[in-house]
Amino acid sequence: MAAKLQATDGGSLGLLDDLEVAEQVNADGQGNFLIVCEHAANHVPSALDNLGLSASLLQTHIAWDPGARGVAEALALALDAPLIAQRVSRLVYDCNRPPESASAIPEVSEIYPIPGNSELTAAQRQDRVDGVYRPFHTAIASHLRSRCAEGRPPVLVTVHSFTPVYRGVKRSVDIGVVCDTDCRLAEALLRRARDSGQFDARLNEPYGPADEVTHTLVEHGLPLSLLNVMIEVRNDLIADSDAQAAMAAWLAECLMQALCTVDHGTGRRSVGR
Repeated sequence: MAAKLQATDGGSLGLLDDLEVAEQVNADGQGNFLIVCEHAANHVPSALDNLGLSASLLQTHIAWDPGARGVAEALALALDAPLIAQRVSRLVYDCNRPPESASAIPEVSEIYPIPGNSELTAAQRQDRVDGVYRPFHTAIASHLRSRCAEGRPPVLVTVHSFTPVYRGVKRSVDIGVVCDTDCRLAEALLRRARDSGQFDARLNEPYGPADEVTHTLVEHGLPLSLLNVMIEVRNDLIADSDAQAAMAAWLAECLMQALCTVDHGTGRRSVGR
């Protein structure tokens, strides 16, 4: 299902040469996981004129999660899992935010104004919801429905990266293990990560539910009682393909070990609210 955005003048944005917003990799993977990467790309459709930003700024973390796509793809292959990856910059629409969130189409990202997102009409915002958000989350929901109907509900894992310095403050954490109200997998994964002694892994850092970063988990994992977790990796640790492959291998091992030990009860509780 190819999705097309609309330019502010009503013309087509020519999104990704009419390819789908949600790219599916290893779609026939038979493993226990579904990998999702909401901030995989920094593409801005040409009709949006780079949202008024320089090309160099669109290469930074405000436009996407550098390294996350490479980690997510390697992780999917290591786990024989499908990957659903976003193909449009989160500045066009952040698919880890619901349509009612102001940060879904941010007017400012970190310290940078986003001119192309300023003073959008309700119709222009709806165009982005319909053109980016809905097809991406429909792809996730469709996959989950199919797997659940087969009696093989998958484990939902979303992959992100974060900048080492945010608003001038250095972050010391290496790996963030993020959960919302169901922390079964997150807590098991955190134990495995810490046991390895390789990285500084922390629960709900540098982001947690209070930062509105768990939308995909809440939208898809919680209603189906799926084991779920969001993984945040500091992006200087995954700056090239070798580092991304190494991180994915480590994460795959930790996830498999965690899955063997996790409590499969409902296990819901409020965290970070």
